[in-house]
Order: sequence, then structure tokens, then C-alpha cells
Amino acid sequence: MKESHLRSVLKGVTWRILATLTTVTIAFFITGDVKSALTIGGIEFFGKLLLYYLHERAWQMVPSGSIRSIFKKK
Repeated sequence: MKESHLRSVLKGVTWRILATLTTVTIAFFITGDVKSALTIGGIEFFGKLLLYYLHERAWQMVPSGSIRSIFKKK
């Protein structure tokens, strides 16, 4: 069963929130500056959200079982 575009977006957003909080925390400890940490986190959030969505949609185009069949041939 294929996921809807909305489900892919929602999964991406929730994951990005958790991952971005980690990035902001690390950036704050490295820079000591809240503004810089939030800027880094904002850039990371939107960039990786887009990449995640594209990755999810690309995998939806791969027929189920096709990767396994490639490795069985060798």
C-alpha cells in the first residue's frame, strides 16, 4: 500500500521537529549563541524536510520487491 503525499509530509515534519531540536541544542553548545543556533536549526529544518520528502516519494516509485530481485540475480 502506498502512502499519501500528506502522510509523507506529516512524517517528515514530525521527524524534522525532533531532529532540529537536537541540531539547535548542539549548535547552541558549540556557538553559545541562541540566535545562531536557531538560524542553523531553521536552515537545517527546511533543507532536510525537502530532502526527506523527495526521498520518500522516490522510494514510492520503486516497485515492491524489485531491489530484492536485483540482489538474488547475482
